[in-house]
Amino acid sequence: MGKGYLSYTMALILQVIDHGYLYGFDVMTVTGLASGTVYPALRRLEDAGLVVSKWERPSIAQAEQRPPRKYYEVTKTGQTALKEARERFRLLAQIEPLATGKPAPQKG
Repeated sequence: MGKGYLSYTMALILQVIDHGYLYGFDVMTVTGLASGTVYPALRRLEDAGLVVSKWERPSIAQAEQRPPRKYYEVTKTGQTALKEARERFRLLAQIEPLATGKPAPQKG
């Protein structure tokens, strides 16, 4: 990914995370993108410093009988890149991930 350039797909993923869909499977569900697109994009966004990640506590995943989730958060640099992407991709500014019918997660 070039410095200061986000593809539409990368910007869409960043926007979805900014809207509170914080782990890979949620991003896939909301965007309709495949795992082979989402997970490499998340790694590139993290390598570029646009998102940071942390693993949830294993006890939480065990209690819900599932694998631990890696949660992502948009950084200050990511917010700036997202703002620029929204200006560049006018359609992106109009897209609300909530239109998919999936309820918005609670930030918290």
